[in-house]
Parts: sequence; structure tokens; C-alpha cells
Amino acid sequence: MQLALKKPMVFFDLETTGTNILTDRIVEISIIKLMPNGTESEVTMRINPQMPIPAEATAIHHITDADVADCPTFKQVAQNIANIFLDADVAGFNSNRFDVPMLSEEMFRAGINFDMSRRRFVDVQTIFHKLEQRTLSAAYKFYCGKSLDDAHSANADTRATYEVLKAQLDHYPEQLKNDIAFLSEFSSQNRNADLMGRIIYNDNDKEVFNFGKYKGQEVESVFRNDPGYYAWMMQGEFPANTKQVITNIKLRLK
Repeated sequence: MQLALKKPMVFFDLETTGTNILTDRIVEISIIKLMPNGTESEVTMRINPQMPIPAEATAIHHITDADVADCPTFKQVAQNIANIFLDADVAGFNSNRFDVPMLSEEMFRAGINFDMSRRRFVDVQTIFHKLEQRTLSAAYKFYCGKSLDDAHSANADTRATYEVLKAQLDHYPEQLKNDIAFLSEFSSQNRNADLMGRIIYNDNDKEVFNFGKYKGQEVESVFRNDPGYYAWMMQGEFPANTKQVITNIKLRLK
């Protein structure tokens, strides 16, 4: 089933030096951009992370230091990537928990205003896990009847994710709607206020902490009663997007 789009949709996948949003870096990005009229464009680029790629990361994606030695840095390509994402909804596999926050953090380091607050996010892995409980390779085999021979290549993973989502729509006509707003809500674990889900919305649409000693408590109330907690977060190892969200909440109190 083809996706019913009202605005552009970007599928993307990252290969990185590791899984720490704050300290690791992107070494490859692959993007497929779909337009409402059915046309699509595709780009894959390798990136010099300006740090050694750990052997355990290379063992997964097979990208070595030598492979990216002459590639551009993220800062050099950041604006071009941001332009592709402009005004588009976003999809990926485990993207809500990793790829989107990682890309946002890289954009912040590159000095690019990469506002994701008005996007809808479709996480194909979450749809899969809610309905079948498998990995991307198994999902590709299950839904599309194909083997993902080049798993952990950003381009292969991006293409497989796109094909799996279309196949999921065919496979679950009773449970899924061909509507990005529905798919975005269905594939969300929580209603995140920040990309990492450190701050989420409660049933009253109030931001609450989703971690730590104040988990479940409203952020505004905590900042009123414990002003030092805001300062602690701003000085701590939290992503730039999380700090931006709590700063906006703090400013509301004034």
C-alpha cells in the first residue's frame, strides 16, 4: 500500500560511532524523501565523525576510520541535511528513541536551527513491536518476504524501513490507518515534550518528568518548589533539545 501523504515524509537511518547521544557521532546517513504526489528522492552520505570509530561499531556497520577520512564533517553538510528535512514528517526504525535525538544533537553542535517540534514521527519499530515483536531483519522477512542481506548499511536499513511500513498497512488493515497522524500516535510510546522522552505530557497536557526523583511530577511545580533542579539539569549531561524544552517551561513561570 502506498502512503497517503498530506506533506512530505522523510525516512532516514543513521550509522554512528556508538549509542550515546551526547558523545557519539554520525558516520553515515541515508534519507528517502517522499512527496505527496508520489515522487521520491534518495541520498546517502558518509561523514567524518572527527573521532576514532570504535572497533565494536565497525563490526556492526563495517565503516572504518579510513572509509570516512576524506568525507565531509557533519558541520559541512548539516545545512543541506536540514533542508531535506524542511517541512517534512519523519519516519525510521527505532528513530524516536535514537536517530531523531542523535540527529538533533548533531544539528545543535553544528549551529543549525533544527526545529522538530511541529513534525509527526512514525517509528516503524514501535509498530512492529506492538504487533509482532521482532527485529528489522525479521520484519523485512515477515512483511516483505525478502532477506535484508546488507543489514546495518544505512541505505539498506532506510529502504527496508520504508518498505516495511507500506507492507504493515497492507497486513493490518483493521488496526492501522493510512494516515500519518494516526501512525505517528500509534508508534509513540509516550507523548514526548522533548525528543528523548525525559519530559512527557500527562493526561492533562502538562509536562511531567519521566525520570529521576521527580518522575511523574509536573515540571512547573518542581521548578517552583526546587529552583535548583533546573540549574542542575542545565549543567548536567542532557541533550540540547531537553535543555531547550525545560528552558521554555522555566521562562513561562516568569
